[in-house]
Amino acid sequence: MHLNEIYKVYLKYPIISTDTRKIEKNSIFLALKGSNFNGNEFADKALELGASYAIIDEAAYKKDERFILVEDVLETLQELAKHHRDQLNIPIIGITGTNGKTTSKELIQAVLKQKYKVFATKGNLNNHIGVPLSLLSINKETEIAVIEMGANHQLEIAFLCSLAKPGYGLITNVGKAHLEGFGSYEGVKKAKAELYAWLSEHKGTLFLQKDNSELVSMASKFEFEETISYGFNPKHDISGELIEDNPFLSLEWAFNKEKAVVESQLTGAYNAENILAAIAIGVYFGLNANEINTGIANYHPENNRSQIIKTKSNTIICDYYNANVSSMEAALKNIDLMETPLRKTLILGDMFELGDESLKEHRLLIEKALLLKDCDCIFVGKDFYKSKNEKAAFYKTTDEAVDALKKEIIKNRLILLKASRGMTFEKILAVIE
Repeated sequence: MHLNEIYKVYLKYPIISTDTRKIEKNSIFLALKGSNFNGNEFADKALELGASYAIIDEAAYKKDERFILVEDVLETLQELAKHHRDQLNIPIIGITGTNGKTTSKELIQAVLKQKYKVFATKGNLNNHIGVPLSLLSINKETEIAVIEMGANHQLEIAFLCSLAKPGYGLITNVGKAHLEGFGSYEGVKKAKAELYAWLSEHKGTLFLQKDNSELVSMASKFEFEETISYGFNPKHDISGELIEDNPFLSLEWAFNKEKAVVESQLTGAYNAENILAAIAIGVYFGLNANEINTGIANYHPENNRSQIIKTKSNTIICDYYNANVSSMEAALKNIDLMETPLRKTLILGDMFELGDESLKEHRLLIEKALLLKDCDCIFVGKDFYKSKNEKAAFYKTTDEAVDALKKEIIKNRLILLKASRGMTFEKILAVIE
C-alpha cells in the first residue's frame, strides 16, 4: 500500500499501537521487530483485541484486507511520521542533551500549557522509534509540540531532526555518556551539535545556556535566525539566581528588568538551568511571569528523576532513572551542599555504556564520593566492585546490596540513590524503611 493510502487510514484511526498488552480500540497496530520478538506474530492478536488494522512486513501473516503489507514496518513508521509532520503548521521545539533533557522537556510543557495546547514526548520515547510515535500522537488540537531526542551514536540526532523538523531547539548540556557508541567526549559534542546544524540550516531559533562554555563554543560554529540566551549572568536575555536549595529549588529570574521569584518542587542545584530553559521558552512564546511561575511550581518530578521521597525513617533522593559521569558528579556536588541535621548516605550504582573508559571513570567517582564529609558510601555493580576498598561497602549486584540492607537497617539518613536504569535500584528503595 502506498504511503498516501496508509496516511488516509491513519487519519481515520489516528492511534498507533505497538504492544498487544496495551492495544487501544480502533488503533493501528505496527508489527515492529526487536532482537527477541517479531511483531508480525502478534498482528492477528492485535486485531482480535480491537485494533482496526495491522501493518506487517511478512506476507505469511496477511489474512485479509485489515493486514497492510509493507516492505519494512519501521521504515513505514518513520516515513508516516515524517509525512504527518509535514502537514503540521505549529512550532516544534527539539530538545537534546546529555543530562536533564527529560526534566527540561516536562518543565517546558508545564509552562507552555498555561497558555497553549501542548504535546510533549511521553516519558523518554526519544529514539528512532519513540520520536516517530511521538509525532504521530500530535493531533489537530495541538498548538505547540516539544520533542525530546536522544542518541547513542553519530548521526542519530540528525536523523531525528529530519523527522521532527524542529524550528526551535536547545541542548541542555554535554557530558560523558554513551562513550561506547560516541567513542569519546568529543564524539558526544559532535553528535549533540547535529541539532545546532539542523537549526542553522533551516533558519531556526536557538535557546542557549550561555554560561556553558562548551555549548557556546559548539553554537559559535553555526548561524541561527535568532538566539535567545539564558543562564545566571544578568547580561543574558533571561537570567536567574538560585536563592534556595534545601531541599527544593527557588529562583529569582529576570527579563527586561522585570523580576520574579519561582518556587519549584525540584531538588538539585543542577536543575536550576533546566528551570531557566523553561522560563526562556515561556517568555519567548508570550507567557507572563505569573503563568510561567504557575507552570513551574505545579510540576512534580516523577519516574525517579530528582524525586524526593520521605519514608518512616529516612529522606531519599531518588535519581536512578539514568546515570553517567557528569550527572553523577552533579548529584554528589548537590548532596554535599545540602544542609541537613541528618547524616548522609550515598548508594551509587554502575554507570552503563562507558566503554573502555568505564573502569577509570568508576574509580574516579569512588574517590570523589569518599571525599564528601559526614557521608557513608555504598557502591553497587560489577564496575564499582572492581575498584573496591575498605573505606566503603561494595556489592557486585543490586540483589546483594538488597540482602545487606535488609540486615543492616539504615535510619535517620538523607540518602541518595543514583545509578543507571539497568541497575534496578527500585529494589533498594523497597527495602529502605
